[in-house]
Amino acid sequence: MAGRHRLLLENAQQLVLVCARGEEFLLRDGAARLAVLRDASLVVGLDGCIKAVGQADVIHSQFSGATFERIIDCSGKCVLPGLVDAHTHPVWAGDRVHEFAMKLAGASYMEIHQAGGGIHFTVEHTRKATEEELFNTFKHRLERMLRAGSTLVECKSGYGLNLETELKMLRVIERARRSMDIGISSTYCGAHSVPKGKTAAEATADIINNHLPKLKELKLSGEIHVNNIDVFCEKGVFDLESTRRILQAGQDIGLQINFHGDELHPMKSAELGAELGARAISHLEEVSDEGITAMARAKCAAVLLPTTAYMLRLKQPQARKMLEEGVIVALGSDFNPNAYCFSMPMVMHLACVNMKMSMNEALAAATINAAYALGKSDTHGSIETGKQGDLIIINSSRWEHLIYQFGGHGALIDYVIVKGKVIYQNERCGKISSY
Repeated sequence: MAGRHRLLLENAQQLVLVCARGEEFLLRDGAARLAVLRDASLVVGLDGCIKAVGQADVIHSQFSGATFERIIDCSGKCVLPGLVDAHTHPVWAGDRVHEFAMKLAGASYMEIHQAGGGIHFTVEHTRKATEEELFNTFKHRLERMLRAGSTLVECKSGYGLNLETELKMLRVIERARRSMDIGISSTYCGAHSVPKGKTAAEATADIINNHLPKLKELKLSGEIHVNNIDVFCEKGVFDLESTRRILQAGQDIGLQINFHGDELHPMKSAELGAELGARAISHLEEVSDEGITAMARAKCAAVLLPTTAYMLRLKQPQARKMLEEGVIVALGSDFNPNAYCFSMPMVMHLACVNMKMSMNEALAAATINAAYALGKSDTHGSIETGKQGDLIIINSSRWEHLIYQFGGHGALIDYVIVKGKVIYQNERCGKISSY
């Protein structure tokens, strides 16, 4: 196939397709049979999409007359899809390292929250920060996520709790979406907490009557692109009925439902999400058996966050039961001031050790299933012809090292590629690419 193309990756020891038949997601049995090619090559076209994947000799013959902007020899290395982080809170000001010490001394999440810490502490600092200050710290965090292999990241607002600051955060996310190479799925999370001085009922009314109409206006004008709506459905925050009303109002303006549920107390969030046709629900440490069954039936993804359960010493989400019941299990880092982790490889490791997932299941959860949770599995999450050329290359002959090695990913990941363009390059492979 003659012509000019953007990228050729050749002679990979292992090329981990994840999916090979256009699956939207992988359940337990599908994840057990991840598609992996050996001695394989792939081509990304000038449009940033994958043009061909196959055995190295077949691709070499097929593209013998072609030219490429970049050729990378992957001999002895593994190529995987770019990782997808399905849940983050990366736009904020104000450091909460002091709260980590309080947690280590025995304070619970809600005790810190009720004492004016937690989300309220971050809200106070985020409201004071300028848009430029927020963008600069956000950009730095996204760059760190990229270097750890994430090429698509869900990014929430939620540290404003008033219309002005929520829009400020969404503008910051929009600016990064337009100016950076990393993929972003934007989430409005104005119902992250009840603002000081308001009741939950007043906050709910403000969101439905003021926030969402303004968001609809800005979406229609093209100023802000938002994908998802999120609510923290929790005892002492937003109850089930308030959550229902906000989520339905968001759905009415074209947002996917993707919300926090059943984290600290059993709230029947999973049952509600399944009823409303939610794309995904996050946390689920306290999910009911009925909720698991409902999510499986509704094809509602469970976005599990092993960093949060680990750092807050919560009960681990029932990943094994969910997988056995046919739930689509995805993973997210839950990066925020409370769970300060940029690395999806570390998230996968924790999922395997603490939630008893297999390495295959964890990789599926951090690629195709996380993409499904964001409504993006038609373009992201696997290495298949026609999908976006988002890839990582690791300096190992077995892909499992991405999970097996706990930390140290700066030495393991050689390249991070978005749309066939090298965005990050390890210094041992030559000059480090600039962002």
